[in-house]
Amino acid sequence: MKMKAGRILLLLLCLNVVTFGVIAVPQTCPASDLESGCSDSEEWKGEFFPGIPKIKYEGPSSKNPLSFKWYNAEEEILGKKMKDWLRFSVAFWHTFRGTGGDPFGAPTKNWPWEDGTNSVAMAKRRMRANFEFINKLGVDRWCFHDRDIAPDGETLEESNKNLDEVVALAKELQGSKIRPLWGTAQLFLHPRYMHGGATSPEVGVYAYAAAQVKKAIEVTHYLGGENYVFWGGREGYQSLLNTDMGRELDHLARFLEAAVAYKKKIGYNGTLLIEPKPQEPTKHQYDWDAATSANFLRKYGLIGEFKLNIECNHATLSGHSCHHELETARLNGLLGNIDANTGDPQTGWDTDQFLTDIAEATLVMLTVVKNGGIAPGGFNFDAKLRRESTDVEDLFIAHISGMDTLARGLRNVVKLIEDGSLDELVRKRYESFDTEIGAHIEAGKGDFEYLEKKAIEWGEPKVPSAKQELAEMLFQSVL
Repeated sequence: MKMKAGRILLLLLCLNVVTFGVIAVPQTCPASDLESGCSDSEEWKGEFFPGIPKIKYEGPSSKNPLSFKWYNAEEEILGKKMKDWLRFSVAFWHTFRGTGGDPFGAPTKNWPWEDGTNSVAMAKRRMRANFEFINKLGVDRWCFHDRDIAPDGETLEESNKNLDEVVALAKELQGSKIRPLWGTAQLFLHPRYMHGGATSPEVGVYAYAAAQVKKAIEVTHYLGGENYVFWGGREGYQSLLNTDMGRELDHLARFLEAAVAYKKKIGYNGTLLIEPKPQEPTKHQYDWDAATSANFLRKYGLIGEFKLNIECNHATLSGHSCHHELETARLNGLLGNIDANTGDPQTGWDTDQFLTDIAEATLVMLTVVKNGGIAPGGFNFDAKLRRESTDVEDLFIAHISGMDTLARGLRNVVKLIEDGSLDELVRKRYESFDTEIGAHIEAGKGDFEYLEKKAIEWGEPKVPSAKQELAEMLFQSVL
């Protein structure tokens, strides 16, 4: 009898604990109960990420996965706060529209606030989740495609109306401290863009794309966006046999000229950015890499109107390192923004993984420091969770790892500068050009007759060692 009474008491105690737990847990947005205040109404005051605190800096010794180990936003490094060197941004499409789908498999993620629709109400709910996430992560910028934040309508007018409604809420939720790092138009998902937008052979598609970009620039301006990006996902060709490449490139240039003109007409002072990518989904895209894009801009007289948004994973696909693409952009005066992600050398497509390689992050930050920073650009996490990662908490852990990696890269650059050995190695490699004759050549006065005389006078030149192994050892020593 006593044993039975004890079991009853234990059961009551457990029920009490469960009841208390249910009462104590903040409201969430379950997809199964959308009528109980989990909507776009002003009454909804619950949390989309209950139990996740505001992420704080705890230092390298912390074992807390929901804390920063290397990123200390207010810490001053090389004359700037870390947050001003890095200017982090959350990518709306990967964070809130990412499904875990890939070329070979169906979606694996369904966040608890999703209701399975692409309605305006659902779009508003995602926007509320976006700003709760941004505030808890401790960043003050975000990036978006127009059709990711608001659904397509049956007509262009209806699509614009949907976008206006969602953007009005975004403006309210931003407040005075948060703004878009950049906005853009999604000119690649809808079937109408199967042959591209600005390079489509159909003039109606070209006009529709222009109208969509016009609206996207307007809403980016309205939200205080610091940049506007052109990613030509389908601006390229599958076969040259049915393509007039010269005509398509001319059309693309006319499209970008019109964008510049409209930007100036409405008084938008944000930077226009082109994001290079070699292929995928097309066989060849017209903005293959940084050098190709720079050449295009120079040819069409647009070099002063655009900068480049370099994505590390795109650099890999073009056969370059991210460091190479960043340096190419910097040396051409075109480094405007960085999409912080990476690819997998064993996977052949654009996997958009979070950048967690400390060596690569150090090289990225080396270019950023040489550039004096990238404001009004920044680091946008154009990166997504792995297909197998399905917990809401993982959204925070992934961003924290990416932010900490780049912060550690910045700290490593400080070590490289303070040590000075690598800079001295590079200086010595070119010291023969620090002579009077070298200066003569670099000033454009080294004609061939003069150089021939010197070659005869000097005889066979001695070629010094590049000391490649020493350079790599010096770099690795700071990691």
